[in-house]
Amino acid sequence: MVSIKSKEEIVILRQGGKILGRILRAVADKAKIGVSTAELEEIACALIEKSGGRPAFKNYEIHNGRYFPTALCTSINEEIVHGPAVPGRILKNGDLLSIDIGMEWPVRKAEQKKIGISNSHSSDGGFYTDTALSVPIGKISAKNAKLLRVTKKSLEIGIAEARPGNTLNNLGRAIQRYVEKNGFSVVRDLVGHGVGYQVHESAPEVFNYEFTKYGIPDTILKPGMVIAIEPMITAGSYHIKSGRGGYAMVTADGSMAAHFEHTVAIKEKGNIVITE
Repeated sequence: MVSIKSKEEIVILRQGGKILGRILRAVADKAKIGVSTAELEEIACALIEKSGGRPAFKNYEIHNGRYFPTALCTSINEEIVHGPAVPGRILKNGDLLSIDIGMEWPVRKAEQKKIGISNSHSSDGGFYTDTALSVPIGKISAKNAKLLRVTKKSLEIGIAEARPGNTLNNLGRAIQRYVEKNGFSVVRDLVGHGVGYQVHESAPEVFNYEFTKYGIPDTILKPGMVIAIEPMITAGSYHIKSGRGGYAMVTADGSMAAHFEHTVAIKEKGNIVITE
């Protein structure tokens, strides 16, 4: 069932989302040749703690008693998503790095009392936001630079479709048409999601392609819905497989991948980008 957030809850989500957006940018600014992903993890954890939040991904139960080990997903080159930041890997010239980060905020009881609202769906009482971007390390090829531009633009196109009365199929179709027009592929087996009460809500699934032709039911967007729109784009085939440590998902053909994401709230007219 798709959850509807109140106007007051969206205000708090926006506050936390602004903080998370600044944290992601601070981490991305440190992503340079010779830097370890473990160093980026340390920066992210320190900034989240200072803000009064909690990393949403670290110790998140994946399945069968397995838990994700880090606050950041740092996915490099053919890795699409879910690359743990530890053990650290040294960033090299020409790499593409995707950084995905989620946060529950605020988790300090004094702050919750101050704002007068907490999330009853979480034991820590904070609200969840989720955001990601991909950055070049050093000098990258023209094709990889185009991949980054197209993936970022595809997110912007998806956000423009996120308005009341429109459908998630229309949103996914707009992303797919733009991406494929530019010679790239949309990953099918990984999608966006509802967010806010939990970091990954079971509904709605936010597909980045036209999905109703496969018999998947569509969803009409309504005010109060909060969704994570996150196109994952590859330079080759859209097929994927499990990668490093059983956490990362990688392109099946070894082609490069990029990933951008924002948490977006549907309003009476249009939307608000929570993590901008």
